[in-house]
Amino acid sequence: MTEQDIAHYLRGNPAFFERQADLLAEICLISPHSRRTVSLQERQAELLREKIRMLEGRLMEMIRHGGDNLALSDKMLRWARDLFLVEEEDRIPEAIVDTIQLQFAVPQVAIRVWDVDDAFADEPWAQGVSEDARLLANSLREPFCGVNSGFEATQWLPHPTQAVSLALLPLRGLDAGSNGPAFGMVVLASPYAQRYTSTMGTDFLARIAEVASAALSRLR
Repeated sequence: MTEQDIAHYLRGNPAFFERQADLLAEICLISPHSRRTVSLQERQAELLREKIRMLEGRLMEMIRHGGDNLALSDKMLRWARDLFLVEEEDRIPEAIVDTIQLQFAVPQVAIRVWDVDDAFADEPWAQGVSEDARLLANSLREPFCGVNSGFEATQWLPHPTQAVSLALLPLRGLDAGSNGPAFGMVVLASPYAQRYTSTMGTDFLARIAEVASAALSRLR
């Protein structure tokens, strides 16, 4: 008879220990916590306590994440509200930069927009974009996060040498999809290498890019 046979028998005969109640008191196990010998009932109680602690930890983590997500949602709503209140069209790019820094505590933010209406062609945020930068924006199907490896877009920042990690957000028309041509890019930069990493999720950054793209559609 194998261990599997015994386990199968016990599962199929739950009344076994009712008929052999004395056996429960005779079975002794080693506790992994105290390394002392404990009864089967005590070991079961330890396992239950461990499961309860694990479930409590998961619950607290869910509550914490829920609170963080709610705080981010509130910041996103306030940011979108601030953009709605911008009346002058040529102020929208600057407003995007200023409000992202304010609402999301980003040390450095920059923006460039191209293929705009002729009335805005001479604005600072419509200048200094090379063909390589445009090609990079077009190639990004989602926001890029990672270490700054000499991206041209860092030169748009007030302090390029302090940009250790970056998030690059391509801006596209809402009807263009992720494969459509980009008409701009937002750069978020931090002096800390772990602020933007290649393993972090980009869904929230993608929502920022969508809202910014919608606001900037008035300039095209």
